[in-house]
Amino acid sequence: MRRIAALCVVWIALSATAVFAQDQSQPQGQSLQAPVIQINVTRTIQAVNYMAKGSTRIDFRGTALLPQATGQAKVEAKNGAVSINANFDNLSGAGQFGAAYLTYVLWAITPEGRANNLGQLVLDGQKSKVQVTTRLQTFGLIVTAEPYYAVSFPSDEVVLENIVRADTKGQVDAVDAKYELLQRSRYKDLNLAPLDDDPNVPLDLLQARNAKRIAQLRGADKYAADSWAKASDALTRAEDYETRKQKKSVPSAARDAVQSYEDAITISVKRQDDERLAKEREAGAQREAQAKSEQEAEAQRRALAEKQQAEAEKQQAEAEKQKMQAELAAAKEAQARAEAQKAQAEAEKAQAEALAKQQAAQEQAEREKEAAEKAEREKQELRATLLAQFNKILETRDSPRGLVVNLGDVLFATAKYDLRPEARERLAKLSGIVLAHPGLNLTVEGHTDYVGSDAFNQTLSEQRAQSVRQYLIDQGLDAGTITAQGFGKTMPAADNSTAEGRQKNRRVEIIVSGEVIGTKIGATQTPQ
Repeated sequence: MRRIAALCVVWIALSATAVFAQDQSQPQGQSLQAPVIQINVTRTIQAVNYMAKGSTRIDFRGTALLPQATGQAKVEAKNGAVSINANFDNLSGAGQFGAAYLTYVLWAITPEGRANNLGQLVLDGQKSKVQVTTRLQTFGLIVTAEPYYAVSFPSDEVVLENIVRADTKGQVDAVDAKYELLQRSRYKDLNLAPLDDDPNVPLDLLQARNAKRIAQLRGADKYAADSWAKASDALTRAEDYETRKQKKSVPSAARDAVQSYEDAITISVKRQDDERLAKEREAGAQREAQAKSEQEAEAQRRALAEKQQAEAEKQQAEAEKQKMQAELAAAKEAQARAEAQKAQAEAEKAQAEALAKQQAAQEQAEREKEAAEKAEREKQELRATLLAQFNKILETRDSPRGLVVNLGDVLFATAKYDLRPEARERLAKLSGIVLAHPGLNLTVEGHTDYVGSDAFNQTLSEQRAQSVRQYLIDQGLDAGTITAQGFGKTMPAADNSTAEGRQKNRRVEIIVSGEVIGTKIGATQTPQ
Protein backbone atom coordinates (compact mmCIF):
# COMPACT_ATOMS: atom_id res chain seq x y z
CA MET A 1 0.00 0.00 0.00
CA ARG A 2 1.39 3.44 -0.95
CA ARG A 3 2.62 5.28 2.08
CA ILE A 4 1.30 8.76 2.70
CA ALA A 5 3.57 10.88 4.90
CA ALA A 6 1.03 12.69 7.02
CA LEU A 7 0.17 13.24 10.68
CA CYS A 8 -3.02 12.51 12.57
CA VAL A 9 -3.78 15.26 15.08
CA VAL A 10 -5.35 13.81 18.18
CA TRP A 11 -7.05 16.21 20.56
CA ILE A 12 -7.16 15.14 24.16
CA ALA A 13 -9.77 16.94 26.27
CA LEU A 14 -11.33 16.58 29.67
CA SER A 15 -14.97 17.52 30.34
CA ALA A 16 -15.45 20.00 33.19
CA THR A 17 -18.07 19.50 35.91
CA ALA A 18 -18.59 20.71 39.49
CA VAL A 19 -18.73 17.27 41.12
CA PHE A 20 -16.91 16.60 44.39
CA ALA A 21 -16.16 13.18 45.90
CA GLN A 22 -15.67 12.65 49.64
CA ASP A 23 -13.61 9.91 51.28
CA GLN A 24 -15.68 8.72 54.23
CA SER A 25 -13.37 5.93 55.38
CA GLN A 26 -10.03 7.63 56.03
CA PRO A 27 -8.24 6.18 59.05
CA GLN A 28 -7.96 9.60 60.68
CA GLY A 29 -11.70 10.28 60.13
CA GLN A 30 -10.87 13.15 57.76
CA SER A 31 -12.73 13.83 54.50
CA LEU A 32 -11.02 14.68 51.23
CA GLN A 33 -12.51 16.60 48.35
CA ALA A 34 -11.35 15.95 44.79
CA PRO A 35 -12.78 18.55 42.42
CA VAL A 36 -13.15 17.52 38.81
CA ILE A 37 -11.41 20.24 36.76
CA GLN A 38 -11.02 20.91 33.06
CA ILE A 39 -7.80 20.11 31.25
CA ASN A 40 -7.02 20.68 27.58
CA VAL A 41 -4.01 18.88 26.14
CA THR A 42 -3.07 18.93 22.47
CA ARG A 43 -0.81 16.22 21.10
CA THR A 44 0.33 15.03 17.69
CA ILE A 45 0.73 11.35 16.86
CA GLN A 46 0.83 9.28 13.70
CA ALA A 47 -2.00 6.82 12.95
CA VAL A 48 -1.22 3.94 10.58
CA ASN A 49 -3.62 1.74 8.60
CA TYR A 50 -2.39 -1.85 9.08
CA MET A 51 -5.07 -3.35 6.80
CA ALA A 52 -2.64 -5.17 4.48
CA LYS A 53 -1.55 -8.63 5.58
CA GLY A 54 2.06 -9.05 6.68
CA SER A 55 4.28 -7.46 9.31
CA THR A 56 5.99 -4.10 9.68
CA ARG A 57 7.82 -2.16 12.36
CA ILE A 58 7.17 1.12 14.10
CA ASP A 59 9.22 3.06 16.69
CA PHE A 60 8.35 4.85 19.92
CA ARG A 61 9.95 8.02 21.29
CA GLY A 62 9.68 9.56 24.71
CA THR A 63 7.70 12.74 25.28
CA ALA A 64 8.86 15.71 27.33
CA LEU A 65 7.78 13.76 30.45
CA LEU A 66 10.20 10.88 29.77
CA PRO A 67 12.50 12.02 26.92
CA GLN A 68 15.06 9.25 27.35
CA ALA A 69 12.47 6.49 26.81
CA THR A 70 12.56 4.59 23.53
CA GLY A 71 10.83 1.62 21.99
CA GLN A 72 9.95 -0.31 18.89
CA ALA A 73 7.19 -2.70 17.90
CA LYS A 74 6.56 -5.37 15.32
CA VAL A 75 3.01 -5.04 14.02
CA GLU A 76 1.48 -7.92 12.08
CA ALA A 77 -1.97 -8.19 10.48
CA LYS A 78 -3.41 -11.68 10.09
CA ASN A 79 -6.70 -13.56 10.51
CA GLY A 80 -8.73 -10.37 10.95
CA ALA A 81 -6.63 -9.10 13.89
CA VAL A 82 -3.46 -7.06 14.41
CA SER A 83 -0.77 -8.33 16.81
CA ILE A 84 1.67 -5.91 18.46
CA ASN A 85 4.99 -7.18 19.90
CA ALA A 86 6.64 -4.16 21.56
CA ASN A 87 9.89 -3.59 23.47
CA PHE A 88 10.62 -0.50 25.54
CA ASP A 89 13.86 0.77 27.11
CA ASN A 90 15.09 3.56 29.40
CA LEU A 91 11.88 3.53 31.43
CA SER A 92 11.78 4.66 35.05
CA GLY A 93 9.12 4.10 37.70
CA ALA A 94 5.74 5.68 37.09
CA GLY A 95 5.78 7.04 40.66
CA GLN A 96 7.96 9.93 39.50
CA PHE A 97 4.80 11.55 38.10
CA GLY A 98 3.01 11.50 41.45
CA ALA A 99 1.98 9.25 44.28
CA ALA A 100 -1.08 8.11 42.31
CA TYR A 101 0.96 6.48 39.51
CA LEU A 102 2.19 2.89 39.75
CA THR A 103 2.35 1.48 36.20
CA TYR A 104 2.31 2.17 32.48
CA VAL A 105 -0.46 1.25 30.00
CA LEU A 106 -0.25 0.89 26.21
CA TRP A 107 -3.18 2.50 24.33
CA ALA A 108 -4.45 2.33 20.73
CA ILE A 109 -6.08 5.61 19.61
CA THR A 110 -8.47 5.43 16.60
CA PRO A 111 -8.86 8.34 14.16
CA GLU A 112 -12.40 8.72 15.56
CA GLY A 113 -10.92 9.46 19.00
CA ARG A 114 -11.62 6.18 20.80
CA ALA A 115 -8.95 5.04 23.28
CA ASN A 116 -8.49 1.28 23.71
CA ASN A 117 -6.53 -0.14 26.68
CA LEU A 118 -4.21 -2.75 25.13
CA GLY A 119 -2.40 -3.80 28.31
CA GLN A 120 0.06 -3.05 31.07
CA LEU A 121 3.84 -2.50 30.71
CA VAL A 122 5.53 -4.41 33.53
CA LEU A 123 9.05 -3.05 34.17
CA ASP A 124 12.06 -5.30 34.29
CA GLY A 125 14.60 -2.79 35.45
CA GLN A 126 14.37 -0.09 32.81
CA LYS A 127 12.93 -2.40 30.18
CA SER A 128 9.51 -3.78 29.38
CA LYS A 129 8.01 -6.14 26.84
CA VAL A 130 4.38 -6.48 25.85
CA GLN A 131 2.61 -8.65 23.28
CA VAL A 132 -1.07 -7.86 22.57
CA THR A 133 -3.66 -8.11 19.80
CA THR A 134 -6.45 -5.80 18.66
CA ARG A 135 -9.31 -5.92 16.15
CA LEU A 136 -8.59 -2.31 15.16
CA GLN A 137 -6.95 -1.70 11.78
CA THR A 138 -6.10 2.01 11.86
CA PHE A 139 -4.67 3.46 15.07
CA GLY A 140 -1.85 5.32 16.78
CA LEU A 141 -0.04 4.03 19.88
CA ILE A 142 0.77 5.91 23.09
CA VAL A 143 1.97 4.91 26.58
CA THR A 144 0.64 6.68 29.69
CA ALA A 145 1.40 6.54 33.39
CA GLU A 146 -1.59 5.17 35.30
CA PRO A 147 -2.56 4.33 38.91
CA TYR A 148 -3.45 0.77 37.90
CA TYR A 149 -3.61 -1.32 34.74
CA ALA A 150 -7.43 -1.56 34.25
CA VAL A 151 -8.20 2.14 33.75
CA SER A 152 -10.87 2.93 31.16
CA PHE A 153 -9.49 6.32 30.12
CA PRO A 154 -5.86 7.36 29.57
CA SER A 155 -4.33 9.94 31.90
CA ASP A 156 -2.67 13.07 30.56
CA GLU A 157 0.75 11.69 31.58
CA VAL A 158 1.71 10.56 28.06
CA VAL A 159 5.33 9.28 28.20
CA LEU A 160 5.74 7.55 24.83
CA GLU A 161 4.16 7.85 21.40
CA ASN A 162 4.65 5.96 18.15
CA ILE A 163 6.59 7.39 15.20
CA VAL A 164 6.55 6.02 11.66
CA ARG A 165 9.84 4.65 10.39
CA ALA A 166 11.09 5.04 6.83
CA ASP A 167 10.42 1.35 6.24
CA THR A 168 7.03 1.20 7.97
CA LYS A 169 4.49 -0.47 5.71
CA GLY A 170 1.01 0.97 5.79
CA GLN A 171 -0.90 4.09 5.09
CA VAL A 172 -0.41 7.01 7.44
CA ASP A 173 -3.75 8.77 7.76
CA ALA A 174 -3.94 12.52 8.25
CA VAL A 175 -7.07 13.09 10.33
CA ASP A 176 -8.13 15.48 13.10
CA ALA A 177 -9.56 13.33 15.87
CA LYS A 178 -10.67 13.99 19.45
CA TYR A 179 -10.60 11.64 22.38
CA GLU A 180 -11.36 12.11 26.06
CA LEU A 181 -8.54 11.92 28.56
CA LEU A 182 -9.42 10.91 32.11
CA GLN A 183 -12.92 12.38 32.44
CA ARG A 184 -12.89 12.22 36.23
CA SER A 185 -9.85 14.24 37.32
CA ARG A 186 -6.13 14.59 37.14
CA TYR A 187 -4.78 12.13 39.67
CA LYS A 188 -2.27 14.58 41.11
CA ASP A 189 -5.15 16.79 42.24
CA LEU A 190 -6.27 13.99 44.56
CA ASN A 191 -3.33 14.71 46.88
CA LEU A 192 -2.70 11.02 47.43
CA ALA A 193 0.03 9.96 49.85
CA PRO A 194 2.71 7.55 48.56
CA LEU A 195 1.90 3.87 49.01
CA ASP A 196 4.08 1.37 50.86
CA ASP A 197 7.33 1.26 48.88
CA ASP A 198 8.31 -2.13 50.26
CA PRO A 199 9.88 -3.85 47.23
CA ASN A 200 8.53 -7.18 48.45
CA VAL A 201 4.91 -6.08 47.99
CA PRO A 202 3.72 -7.26 44.54
CA LEU A 203 2.89 -4.55 42.01
CA ASP A 204 -0.56 -6.07 41.44
CA LEU A 205 -1.39 -5.65 45.13
CA LEU A 206 -0.13 -2.06 45.14
CA GLN A 207 -2.36 -1.30 42.15
CA ALA A 208 -5.36 -2.81 43.94
CA ARG A 209 -4.69 -0.63 47.01
CA ASN A 210 -4.28 2.39 44.75
CA ALA A 211 -7.50 1.58 42.91
CA LYS A 212 -9.35 1.35 46.24
CA ARG A 213 -8.39 4.79 47.49
CA ILE A 214 -9.06 6.41 44.12
CA ALA A 215 -12.45 4.66 43.95
CA GLN A 216 -13.22 5.83 47.48
CA LEU A 217 -12.37 9.42 46.54
CA ARG A 218 -14.70 9.00 43.58
CA GLY A 219 -17.49 8.02 45.98
CA ALA A 220 -17.70 4.43 44.77
CA ASP A 221 -18.43 3.10 48.28
CA LYS A 222 -21.57 5.25 48.31
CA TYR A 223 -22.70 5.26 44.68
CA ALA A 224 -21.63 1.75 43.62
CA ALA A 225 -21.95 -0.25 46.81
CA ASP A 226 -22.28 -3.67 45.14
CA SER A 227 -19.21 -3.27 42.95
CA TRP A 228 -17.33 -1.68 45.87
CA ALA A 229 -18.14 -4.64 48.09
CA LYS A 230 -17.08 -7.10 45.38
CA ALA A 231 -13.80 -5.25 44.87
CA SER A 232 -13.17 -5.00 48.63
CA ASP A 233 -13.72 -8.75 49.02
CA ALA A 234 -11.20 -9.42 46.27
CA LEU A 235 -8.67 -7.02 47.86
CA THR A 236 -9.20 -8.67 51.26
CA ARG A 237 -8.40 -12.04 49.71
CA ALA A 238 -5.30 -10.64 48.05
CA GLU A 239 -4.09 -9.08 51.35
CA ASP A 240 -4.77 -12.36 53.13
CA TYR A 241 -2.76 -14.30 50.50
CA GLU A 242 0.08 -11.80 50.92
CA THR A 243 0.00 -12.13 54.70
CA ARG A 244 0.08 -15.94 54.45
CA LYS A 245 2.88 -15.79 51.85
CA GLN A 246 0.71 -17.42 49.18
CA LYS A 247 2.47 -15.40 46.48
CA LYS A 248 0.99 -17.26 43.52
CA SER A 249 -2.59 -16.44 44.56
CA VAL A 250 -2.02 -12.73 45.15
CA PRO A 251 -1.95 -11.50 41.49
CA SER A 252 -5.26 -13.07 40.51
CA ALA A 253 -7.17 -11.72 43.50
CA ALA A 254 -5.50 -8.32 43.20
CA ARG A 255 -6.38 -8.07 39.52
CA ASP A 256 -10.00 -8.96 40.32
CA ALA A 257 -9.99 -6.15 42.85
CA VAL A 258 -8.50 -3.65 40.38
CA GLN A 259 -11.06 -4.44 37.71
CA SER A 260 -13.96 -4.32 40.18
CA TYR A 261 -12.76 -0.98 41.60
CA GLU A 262 -12.56 0.42 38.07
CA ASP A 263 -16.12 -0.81 37.42
CA ALA A 264 -17.20 0.82 40.68
CA ILE A 265 -15.56 4.10 39.65
CA THR A 266 -17.33 4.04 36.28
CA ILE A 267 -20.70 3.34 37.93
CA SER A 268 -20.08 5.97 40.62
CA VAL A 269 -19.18 8.70 38.17
CA LYS A 270 -22.22 7.85 36.07
CA ARG A 271 -24.56 7.92 39.06
CA GLN A 272 -23.05 11.14 40.39
CA ASP A 273 -23.56 12.71 36.98
CA ASP A 274 -27.13 11.41 36.99
CA GLU A 275 -27.65 12.79 40.51
CA ARG A 276 -26.23 16.16 39.52
CA LEU A 277 -28.38 16.28 36.42
CA ALA A 278 -31.44 15.29 38.48
CA LYS A 279 -30.73 18.10 40.96
CA GLU A 280 -30.29 20.53 38.11
CA ARG A 281 -33.56 19.36 36.60
CA GLU A 282 -35.29 19.67 39.99
CA ALA A 283 -33.89 23.17 40.52
CA GLY A 284 -34.97 24.09 37.02
CA ALA A 285 -38.43 22.70 37.70
CA GLN A 286 -38.65 24.71 40.93
CA ARG A 287 -37.61 27.87 39.13
CA GLU A 288 -40.12 27.16 36.43
CA ALA A 289 -42.85 26.50 39.01
CA GLN A 290 -42.03 29.72 40.84
CA ALA A 291 -42.07 31.70 37.61
CA LYS A 292 -45.35 30.05 36.69
CA SER A 293 -46.82 30.91 40.12
CA GLU A 294 -45.77 34.54 39.73
CA GLN A 295 -47.24 34.62 36.26
CA GLU A 296 -50.50 33.16 37.55
CA ALA A 297 -50.64 35.75 40.37
CA GLU A 298 -50.03 38.55 37.90
CA ALA A 299 -52.67 37.08 35.62
CA GLN A 300 -55.15 37.00 38.53
CA ARG A 301 -54.45 40.66 39.34
CA ARG A 302 -54.96 41.64 35.73
CA ALA A 303 -58.11 39.52 35.55
CA LEU A 304 -59.57 41.20 38.64
CA ALA A 305 -58.89 44.68 37.26
CA GLU A 306 -60.33 43.70 33.91
CA LYS A 307 -63.38 42.21 35.65
CA GLN A 308 -64.05 45.42 37.59
CA GLN A 309 -63.67 47.50 34.45
CA ALA A 310 -65.92 45.11 32.56
CA GLU A 311 -68.57 45.36 35.30
CA ALA A 312 -68.64 49.14 35.05
CA GLU A 313 -68.83 48.98 31.29
CA LYS A 314 -71.58 46.38 31.58
CA GLN A 315 -73.75 48.66 33.76
CA GLN A 316 -73.32 51.52 31.30
CA ALA A 317 -74.07 49.23 28.40
CA GLU A 318 -77.19 47.92 30.16
CA ALA A 319 -78.60 51.43 30.44
CA GLU A 320 -77.92 52.12 26.80
CA LYS A 321 -79.38 48.74 25.90
CA GLN A 322 -82.70 49.49 27.62
CA LYS A 323 -82.91 52.74 25.73
CA MET A 324 -82.20 51.04 22.46
CA GLN A 325 -84.64 48.19 23.11
CA ALA A 326 -87.61 50.55 23.03
CA GLU A 327 -86.38 51.99 19.74
CA LEU A 328 -85.69 48.57 18.28
CA ALA A 329 -89.09 47.19 19.30
CA ALA A 330 -90.90 49.61 17.01
CA ALA A 331 -88.41 48.97 14.21
CA LYS A 332 -88.76 45.21 14.60
CA GLU A 333 -92.53 45.39 14.47
CA ALA A 334 -92.36 47.37 11.24
CA GLN A 335 -89.74 44.99 9.87
CA ALA A 336 -91.89 41.98 10.83
CA ARG A 337 -94.84 43.38 8.90
CA ALA A 338 -92.62 44.02 5.87
CA GLU A 339 -91.08 40.57 6.06
CA ALA A 340 -94.52 38.94 6.33
CA GLN A 341 -95.68 40.78 3.23
CA LYS A 342 -92.47 39.86 1.43
CA ALA A 343 -92.80 36.21 2.49
CA GLN A 344 -96.38 36.08 1.23
CA ALA A 345 -95.33 37.57 -2.11
CA GLU A 346 -92.42 35.11 -2.40
CA ALA A 347 -94.70 32.18 -1.57
CA GLU A 348 -97.16 33.20 -4.26
CA LYS A 349 -94.31 33.64 -6.72
CA ALA A 350 -92.82 30.24 -5.80
CA GLN A 351 -96.21 28.58 -6.21
CA ALA A 352 -96.63 30.10 -9.64
CA GLU A 353 -93.10 29.05 -10.66
CA ALA A 354 -93.68 25.50 -9.40
CA LEU A 355 -96.92 25.26 -11.37
CA ALA A 356 -95.17 26.54 -14.49
CA LYS A 357 -92.29 24.04 -14.05
CA GLN A 358 -94.77 21.21 -13.54
CA GLN A 359 -96.64 22.13 -16.69
CA ALA A 360 -93.34 22.46 -18.63
CA ALA A 361 -92.18 19.07 -17.34
CA GLN A 362 -95.44 17.45 -18.44
CA GLU A 363 -95.14 18.98 -21.88
CA GLN A 364 -91.49 17.85 -22.13
CA ALA A 365 -92.44 14.30 -21.06
CA GLU A 366 -95.17 14.20 -23.68
CA ARG A 367 -92.74 15.41 -26.35
CA GLU A 368 -90.19 12.80 -25.33
CA LYS A 369 -92.84 10.09 -25.31
CA GLU A 370 -94.00 11.09 -28.76
CA ALA A 371 -90.39 11.18 -29.98
CA ALA A 372 -89.73 7.72 -28.52
CA GLU A 373 -92.90 6.31 -30.07
CA LYS A 374 -92.00 7.90 -33.39
CA ALA A 375 -88.46 6.47 -33.21
CA GLU A 376 -89.84 3.04 -32.40
CA ARG A 377 -92.32 3.25 -35.27
CA GLU A 378 -89.50 4.26 -37.59
CA LYS A 379 -87.42 1.30 -36.36
CA GLN A 380 -90.35 -1.06 -36.88
CA GLU A 381 -91.04 0.41 -40.32
CA LEU A 382 -87.37 0.12 -41.30
CA ARG A 383 -87.26 -3.44 -39.93
CA ALA A 384 -90.36 -4.37 -41.94
CA THR A 385 -88.94 -2.69 -45.03
CA LEU A 386 -85.62 -4.51 -44.70
CA LEU A 387 -87.45 -7.80 -44.09
CA ALA A 388 -89.40 -7.32 -47.31
CA GLN A 389 -86.30 -6.24 -49.29
CA PHE A 390 -84.17 -9.15 -47.98
CA ASN A 391 -86.96 -11.66 -48.75
CA LYS A 392 -86.84 -10.58 -52.39
CA ILE A 393 -83.20 -11.65 -52.44
CA LEU A 394 -82.99 -14.55 -49.99
CA GLU A 395 -85.33 -16.28 -47.56
CA THR A 396 -85.48 -14.01 -44.47
CA ARG A 397 -87.41 -14.26 -41.21
CA ASP A 398 -87.79 -11.98 -38.20
CA SER A 399 -86.50 -13.14 -34.82
CA PRO A 400 -85.62 -11.63 -31.40
CA ARG A 401 -81.98 -11.76 -32.46
CA GLY A 402 -82.63 -9.76 -35.66
CA LEU A 403 -83.50 -10.45 -39.31
CA VAL A 404 -82.21 -13.93 -40.19
CA VAL A 405 -81.17 -14.20 -43.86
CA ASN A 406 -80.77 -17.83 -44.95
CA LEU A 407 -78.25 -18.86 -47.62
CA GLY A 408 -79.17 -22.44 -48.44
CA ASP A 409 -76.75 -25.19 -49.28
CA VAL A 410 -77.34 -24.66 -53.03
CA LEU A 411 -75.25 -21.50 -52.95
CA PHE A 412 -72.11 -23.57 -52.27
CA ALA A 413 -70.57 -26.50 -54.11
CA THR A 414 -71.00 -29.83 -52.31
CA ALA A 415 -68.59 -30.07 -49.36
CA LYS A 416 -67.01 -26.81 -50.53
CA TYR A 417 -66.99 -23.31 -49.18
CA ASP A 418 -66.52 -21.39 -52.44
CA LEU A 419 -69.49 -19.13 -53.26
CA ARG A 420 -71.37 -19.89 -56.47
CA PRO A 421 -72.05 -17.01 -58.84
CA GLU A 422 -75.72 -16.94 -57.83
CA ALA A 423 -74.68 -16.57 -54.17
CA ARG A 424 -72.32 -13.73 -55.06
CA GLU A 425 -75.06 -11.93 -56.97
CA ARG A 426 -77.55 -12.18 -54.11
CA LEU A 427 -74.99 -11.17 -51.50
CA ALA A 428 -74.02 -8.17 -53.64
CA LYS A 429 -77.68 -7.01 -53.61
CA LEU A 430 -77.85 -7.64 -49.85
CA SER A 431 -74.69 -5.55 -49.37
CA GLY A 432 -76.18 -2.66 -51.30
CA ILE A 433 -79.22 -2.58 -49.02
CA VAL A 434 -77.05 -2.80 -45.83
CA LEU A 435 -74.75 0.00 -47.06
CA ALA A 436 -77.79 2.27 -47.39
CA HIS A 437 -78.58 1.89 -43.69
CA PRO A 438 -75.60 2.67 -41.38
CA GLY A 439 -75.76 1.18 -37.90
CA LEU A 440 -76.56 -2.38 -38.95
CA ASN A 441 -74.45 -5.28 -37.60
CA LEU A 442 -74.11 -8.64 -39.36
CA THR A 443 -73.39 -12.01 -37.76
CA VAL A 444 -72.58 -14.80 -40.22
CA GLU A 445 -73.21 -18.33 -38.86
CA GLY A 446 -72.32 -21.54 -40.73
CA HIS A 447 -74.20 -24.88 -40.19
CA THR A 448 -73.91 -28.42 -41.65
CA ASP A 449 -75.84 -31.69 -41.52
CA TYR A 450 -74.61 -34.67 -39.54
CA VAL A 451 -72.89 -36.44 -42.46
CA GLY A 452 -69.14 -36.59 -41.94
CA SER A 453 -66.93 -36.20 -38.84
CA ASP A 454 -67.41 -33.51 -36.25
CA ALA A 455 -64.07 -31.92 -37.13
CA PHE A 456 -64.84 -31.84 -40.87
CA ASN A 457 -68.28 -30.32 -40.37
CA GLN A 458 -66.96 -27.76 -37.87
CA THR A 459 -64.21 -26.65 -40.26
CA LEU A 460 -66.57 -26.53 -43.25
CA SER A 461 -69.11 -24.43 -41.34
CA GLU A 462 -66.40 -21.97 -40.27
CA GLN A 463 -64.97 -21.75 -43.81
CA ARG A 464 -68.40 -21.06 -45.37
CA ALA A 465 -69.16 -18.40 -42.74
CA GLN A 466 -65.77 -16.75 -43.35
CA SER A 467 -66.29 -16.87 -47.16
CA VAL A 468 -69.58 -15.00 -46.80
CA ARG A 469 -68.05 -12.47 -44.38
CA GLN A 470 -65.08 -11.80 -46.65
CA TYR A 471 -67.32 -11.33 -49.71
CA LEU A 472 -69.47 -8.81 -47.80
CA ILE A 473 -66.35 -6.91 -46.79
CA ASP A 474 -65.18 -6.94 -50.42
CA GLN A 475 -68.53 -5.33 -51.30
CA GLY A 476 -67.64 -2.35 -49.12
CA LEU A 477 -69.15 -3.24 -45.74
CA ASP A 478 -67.17 -2.28 -42.62
CA ALA A 479 -65.24 -5.34 -41.37
CA GLY A 480 -65.78 -4.18 -37.79
CA THR A 481 -69.56 -4.63 -38.16
CA ILE A 482 -69.38 -8.25 -39.42
CA THR A 483 -68.51 -11.36 -37.39
CA ALA A 484 -68.40 -14.99 -38.55
CA GLN A 485 -68.72 -18.24 -36.62
CA GLY A 486 -69.17 -21.93 -37.49
CA PHE A 487 -71.37 -24.30 -35.48
CA GLY A 488 -70.87 -27.50 -37.51
CA LYS A 489 -73.77 -29.90 -37.02
CA THR A 490 -74.55 -28.79 -33.46
CA MET A 491 -77.58 -26.61 -34.32
CA PRO A 492 -79.81 -28.48 -36.87
CA ALA A 493 -82.85 -26.68 -38.26
CA ALA A 494 -84.61 -29.90 -39.40
CA ASP A 495 -84.53 -33.66 -39.01
CA ASN A 496 -81.22 -35.07 -40.24
CA SER A 497 -82.80 -38.45 -41.01
CA THR A 498 -84.25 -37.21 -44.34
CA ALA A 499 -82.51 -35.76 -47.37
CA GLU A 500 -84.80 -32.74 -47.22
CA GLY A 501 -83.98 -32.16 -43.58
CA ARG A 502 -80.27 -32.52 -44.16
CA GLN A 503 -80.43 -29.97 -47.00
CA LYS A 504 -82.12 -27.47 -44.69
CA ASN A 505 -79.43 -28.07 -42.10
CA ARG A 506 -76.70 -27.25 -44.65
CA ARG A 507 -77.04 -23.49 -44.51
CA VAL A 508 -75.36 -20.15 -43.77
CA GLU A 509 -77.47 -17.60 -41.87
CA ILE A 510 -76.80 -13.86 -41.72
CA ILE A 511 -78.35 -12.22 -38.65
CA VAL A 512 -78.89 -8.52 -39.31
CA SER A 513 -79.32 -6.50 -36.10
CA GLY A 514 -78.70 -3.07 -34.69
CA GLU A 515 -80.31 -0.27 -32.72
CA VAL A 516 -81.66 1.26 -35.94
CA ILE A 517 -84.13 -1.62 -36.46
CA GLY A 518 -85.05 -2.24 -32.80
CA THR A 519 -86.63 -5.51 -31.69
CA LYS A 520 -88.74 -8.14 -33.48
CA ILE A 521 -91.70 -6.78 -35.38
CA GLY A 522 -94.76 -6.79 -33.11
CA ALA A 523 -92.71 -7.52 -29.94
CA THR A 524 -93.93 -5.90 -26.73
CA GLN A 525 -91.65 -3.06 -25.57
CA THR A 526 -90.55 -2.88 -21.96
CA PRO A 527 -92.09 0.26 -20.37
CA GLN A 528 -89.52 2.97 -19.75
